[in-house]
Amino acid sequence: MLKNIKKITLAESIREALVLSMKKNDNVILVGLGVDDPKGIFGTTKDIDKIFKKERVFDFPTAENAMTGISIGASLLGMKPVIVHQRVEFSLLSLEQIINQAAKWFFMNGGTKSVPLVIRLIIGRGWGQGPQHSQSLEAIFAHIPGLKVISLSTPYNAKGLLISSIEDKNPVIIFEHRWLHEIQGEVPKKYYKIPLGKAKVVKKGTDITLVSSSYMVIECLRSAKILKSYSIDVEVVDIQSLRPLDIQTIMNSVKKTKKAIIVDNGGINFGISSEIIARLYENFSNKEKSICKIERIGPPDNPIPSTRELAKYCYPNYLDIIKKTEKLLKKKFKNLEKYKDNIPLDQPNKDFMGPF
Repeated sequence: MLKNIKKITLAESIREALVLSMKKNDNVILVGLGVDDPKGIFGTTKDIDKIFKKERVFDFPTAENAMTGISIGASLLGMKPVIVHQRVEFSLLSLEQIINQAAKWFFMNGGTKSVPLVIRLIIGRGWGQGPQHSQSLEAIFAHIPGLKVISLSTPYNAKGLLISSIEDKNPVIIFEHRWLHEIQGEVPKKYYKIPLGKAKVVKKGTDITLVSSSYMVIECLRSAKILKSYSIDVEVVDIQSLRPLDIQTIMNSVKKTKKAIIVDNGGINFGISSEIIARLYENFSNKEKSICKIERIGPPDNPIPSTRELAKYCYPNYLDIIKKTEKLLKKKFKNLEKYKDNIPLDQPNKDFMGPF
């Protein structure tokens, strides 16, 4: 490993991005329920209050709408607030502030005033959260003009995208999946940025394209590894930016492989996968439309049950992606059951016991 690179978890890379950004710019502040908690929101804010004290790290009561309004006001006065919600659903209480104020301020003021606000939203399944706390609501925010919507998937892009989001002059919504906080990867020690609005080909291939974001990128890579043993060369595209959407990178890949599966982290109806497929076909030539075959996969169109025995039918995994690949390529892969692992449905690792 190079001297200027270290192997850390995604949670540590988020924390590092926050600390470096706060050291670089005194106007960056951290706001949210539990940001100064000893566990530090899955470790992402751990001990930051000890570095920057109460003047820049603000624990907040359960008043999400007020917190967002205050943060918008602070951003208009030159501050750069980073709001953290331990569950995406908590942000729903502040949608008016996000959609009608933060997202529209730049437009309504003719570009003279903007809201440099970052809102971190934690998504994903686990430990019986059920219908109200296991949702991935990226499509709601990606629908709104004026918002940039980013999805983290690796320690490397978590640090670079978060730093870029904090430096951005516009409101940025960042989605991070709780099943990703403990994954490890090589991350530069330095302060670096990854441009917002760009997808990334994380694995090159020639036979089929898998397009996804967040935790489902991991499932795509797992399926690609297994499919290699069946002589199927998979290309995996990490969307990274849901808005603005880098359709060109996705389209280049699909044109090359002629086959694609859009693996949605959220529901497929009226969602991110719907938008990607629509844009692909809008930009394909008539010939490309006739030869490119696209499928999609994602959670079913119903609330997620609390019980494990029902919830296990709701979350697609690498085997589901492989079975969809069978259909698209008109092939049959034998003995797939030998690749079935024993990862519990409700926890990413044996030490994961929830946020508190």
